[in-house]
Amino acid sequence: MMKATTGLMSVGRAAELISAGKYLNIAGDEEALKQLPKGNWIGGTIPYFMADDGGVISRDRVFVNEIEVFGAAPSIRLLDVDSLPQICRNAPENGYTILVVPAFGPCHSSFAENAPNYEEMYMKPLIGWVAGVHLDDLGQRTPKVALGTTGELSDQHAVVIDVPLPAEKFARIDIVNLFKPGRGAAITFENTGFAAGDCRLGGQPANLADYLLAGKIDTRLPLVADYCGAAINVSIKAIDAAAKRVEFYAPVFPGVEYRIAEPLADYVSAFQSALPRIEGSITFSCNCILNFLYSELAGKRTGHITGPITFGEIAYQLLNQTLVYLTIEG
Repeated sequence: MMKATTGLMSVGRAAELISAGKYLNIAGDEEALKQLPKGNWIGGTIPYFMADDGGVISRDRVFVNEIEVFGAAPSIRLLDVDSLPQICRNAPENGYTILVVPAFGPCHSSFAENAPNYEEMYMKPLIGWVAGVHLDDLGQRTPKVALGTTGELSDQHAVVIDVPLPAEKFARIDIVNLFKPGRGAAITFENTGFAAGDCRLGGQPANLADYLLAGKIDTRLPLVADYCGAAINVSIKAIDAAAKRVEFYAPVFPGVEYRIAEPLADYVSAFQSALPRIEGSITFSCNCILNFLYSELAGKRTGHITGPITFGEIAYQLLNQTLVYLTIEG
């Protein structure tokens, strides 16, 4: 079987792959995606990428992941906020699903807050990414997903591609998270949400905004929690000192202990040492826009893992400041 085509390329080259009937996941600026023909692809808006030669910002090129087909053809679906909870139930019994969700839309908040409770969640491999925009366009453009079969772009829906696999193969999802919980006090919350003020700090009533400001804590460091053995980040978006509230890029949940992450001395070297040796090719990967910005990854390579730089990563649930990747084993 020929090696699947993956990488940053011209719109013209991506159009050739679409016209050849390939199944694809495509990331690119909205204007670039609009130029692509209809076909077997899903996509989302983002102009930030990790290419073979390093981190890059491009509005006129797109990042393409070709989906290898092993027998049965993949299926492509557009989901609204009501059908999103059935994503895993409707997924193939053996295979995987790539999900693209537009940031700040109804599917983003609903998936972030409710995905852990979806039917058959964690039983079927689900990976994906949150579409965004160039940071200069925030407030002027909305992130969108693309349904290649119709050419539709939407900021209200999510798109998925379900990929069935033969019995002898299985999909494996891995997370590379460089952050570990720091030694500070445990932080807990009463409610689920993308923002919080009141909390408990080491078991005592406190206010998170006051705590971060008084301690002059570097807000580039996420909150980190142990979710069933995996370190999961919740990144800090902003502190509203007047309102005594902190906004996050992913929701916090009650009953979970969070701690401010330990600082990293050197992101790129830490990343290189954290990457596992991967035999074979990676089917899909993405990395977080906050890693790109805070670690100044423009022009720097993160090992041999390439893909879109996103407004959030999906490995079963919504993640922040994380790299996720999927490989086919067997």
